[in-house]
Amino acid sequence: MQQPLVLRRILSVVLFALAPAAGAAPVQAWITTGDQSQLLARAADVPMEASADAPTISIDPSTRYQQIAGFGAAITDASADLIQHLDPARRDALLRQLFGREGEGIGLSFTRLTIGASDFSRTHYSFDDMPPGQSDPQLKHFSIDPQKATVLPTVKAALAINPRLKVMASPWSAPGWMKTSDSLVKGTLKPEAFDAFARYLGRYVAAMRDQGVNISALTLQNEPHFEPDNYPGMRVDPHKRAAFIRDHLGPLLRRSYPGTALFDWDHNWDEPESPAVVLSDPRAAQYVSGIAWHCYGGDVRAQGRLHDLFPAKDTWFTECSGGRWAPDWAKNLQYFAKTLVIDTTRNWARGVLFWNLALDNQDGPHLGGCNDCRGVVTIDAATGAVTRNVEYYALAHASRFVLPGAHRIASTGENNVAFANPDGSYALLVANGDAQPRALTVRVGTQAFRYTLPASSVATFTWR
Repeated sequence: MQQPLVLRRILSVVLFALAPAAGAAPVQAWITTGDQSQLLARAADVPMEASADAPTISIDPSTRYQQIAGFGAAITDASADLIQHLDPARRDALLRQLFGREGEGIGLSFTRLTIGASDFSRTHYSFDDMPPGQSDPQLKHFSIDPQKATVLPTVKAALAINPRLKVMASPWSAPGWMKTSDSLVKGTLKPEAFDAFARYLGRYVAAMRDQGVNISALTLQNEPHFEPDNYPGMRVDPHKRAAFIRDHLGPLLRRSYPGTALFDWDHNWDEPESPAVVLSDPRAAQYVSGIAWHCYGGDVRAQGRLHDLFPAKDTWFTECSGGRWAPDWAKNLQYFAKTLVIDTTRNWARGVLFWNLALDNQDGPHLGGCNDCRGVVTIDAATGAVTRNVEYYALAHASRFVLPGAHRIASTGENNVAFANPDGSYALLVANGDAQPRALTVRVGTQAFRYTLPASSVATFTWR
């Protein structure tokens, strides 16, 4: 009775071996052009076939690099406020488009929260404010209530849509009473407040967990080498960060919140020596899982150079904003897709975050700080109309096709990056910044496909 089953299995193996690989898996192409005539548009499939042509890009799936956690943007107070003021149907549709994968969903799977206020808040606050001259070392007044009507429902709705959403968080300042300025604005952390600030961050992780939000990673300070004069900020030099991590925050997280990782730096590419100081302290470095980077100074290759020095530490890209200062849509597309998605991941980033997920048509709401920043989407505060900005399309070319758990794989040439997804599919992102179309031959093993990229465009190719 078993013979027919055995014969069928043998026949299926033979037929599979004889089947032409070229016809088995056409390559899907998705295109965005600088003139906006195509916006994440599905182009015609192209065949994967045997080719002897010299490849423009050669992909080696057997050579794997970092595992990808995801792509996304920050749910700031401003973003959450705008989203929560949408009517329920429009709010649900927008969140599903951003965090879902069904229909037009772009599958954002990484976000960042602010621990207290940033410049993109209607008021400046921490989670334990006290009158000038008073302190609260026992954190009796600690409360995350200022975010319960906006940030919490937004991130919880995003998690309901995408349970694999990775959530990290950063403070813009310790409570003022912990600082030399006795204010959220300017100043540095007092040494005598190290223990209280570590417990403050731990209380935040616990409070968010109680609300159903797991904080997967913390940084101890956003942009620790910058003291803005009109919104919360705090300077924390590398030796002070190392001492705080080594003697206070690191042991606390390991002991009480082992599921929450710690990233150092959370600042620009132009001062890699600062995180290097922290990582060179072995007692502090044992608690640091990775380094977080911003785009506002220096060169993306700093990520790769620091990774070469400390290969056991992960790399994360955690902030960059577009704005009215750069009005050329086509140039912005190239910068956000090529530099902030392709180059950051080629320089070891496991996750890529842009700044505000949403802002209004007046570049806010904000209090101090950036007057002309742009969100991934713009929400008209009066009508609720949503505009997808260039950042949306740059993110979507990765987030929709590169799944959490994917690995970056080897690819030759420039202006491209390739990934192997956990479901067996592959994704290749390519940027063409030229004013002319560009012909490509992409080889994977003995197979290849050809494509001509439109001028000033970004493409994602996927296949199995």
